[in-house]
Amino acid sequence: MIIVTRAGVSPDEIDHIRERVEALGLRTHISVGDRRTIIGCVGDEARLAEVPLLSITGVEAVHPVLKPYKLASREFSENETRIPFGRSEIGGDGFTVIAGPCSVEGLDMMRRTADRVGPAGAAGLRGGAFKPRTSPYSFRGLGEEGLKILARIRDETGLPVVTEVMDTRQAELVAGYADMLQIGARNMQNFALLTEVGRLHRPVLLKRGMSATIKDLLLAAEYVMSQGNMQVILCERGIRTFETATRNTFDLAAIPVLKRETHLPVFADPSHAGGVRDLVAPLSYAAAAAGADGLLVEVHPVPEEATSDGEQSLSLEEFDGLMTGLVPFLEAVGRVPGGAATAPPA
Repeated sequence: MIIVTRAGVSPDEIDHIRERVEALGLRTHISVGDRRTIIGCVGDEARLAEVPLLSITGVEAVHPVLKPYKLASREFSENETRIPFGRSEIGGDGFTVIAGPCSVEGLDMMRRTADRVGPAGAAGLRGGAFKPRTSPYSFRGLGEEGLKILARIRDETGLPVVTEVMDTRQAELVAGYADMLQIGARNMQNFALLTEVGRLHRPVLLKRGMSATIKDLLLAAEYVMSQGNMQVILCERGIRTFETATRNTFDLAAIPVLKRETHLPVFADPSHAGGVRDLVAPLSYAAAAAGADGLLVEVHPVPEEATSDGEQSLSLEEFDGLMTGLVPFLEAVGRVPGGAATAPPA
């Protein structure tokens, strides 16, 4: 259920509406728009049936939300969600690129990467400290040491960091170091983990599961948002089909569908979608043209020496070319490269 307030509603009137709804055992979430405030009501909506909501001072209209994802739905917010990220903002007219290696391998390689991708236009640095790997014998990250490296590079360069959290037992530890928490494709329906990161109130980059529908992805976002954390970025990274020519099948249509269905920012991960570096640029251009709000791109100083995903990682020079090549595509759809972080004053 969504309650729409009249123009000029006072804070006291909003508080009164919330108190009436919450007294019935439902939770409320506020979305402040340019002209109206929307109060989302989550819980047993049958309890509201006997309440004359339209008689409450400040209420203009009441609308049921038929979609199962209430808070993530476009109806919940009349404005696009914008999420602070370091010195920049995700969403709106800007186009945000987050770049870095699949895994944090050491301080020197992370410093070399950050010193290059930041000036090239990246707004954030990615790198996995804990890595989910298909084989238990593959490199699975440096753990907390990797988190410390990310935090040190952030202090040196001003680039906010994104890293994956894999387990509820790691969540608070990772949140203590990272500016944004990534939920990987394998964990998209790990509901205990989604609930936990929802409580931590860090921005969450939520990747689509390899066999998940768009509805599944939005309901996964709903788990995070139902805990009060509205800072969710959805990420299309390709789905598993019968096709073997690419690592995954990039669902380009998912981007405009998500932009129609939700107010949340939408990213694309061209590295995992294509699986080889020569597909990263064309998939990035396609995502930008389709309306994505940003990209998550794997970049490594020496891809052939990467401990994971070297075949799909761009070199530093290739990342420079990608950022230059994006400009005309962004201009064509009225977007601007935005949010590049700069190093803090010495």
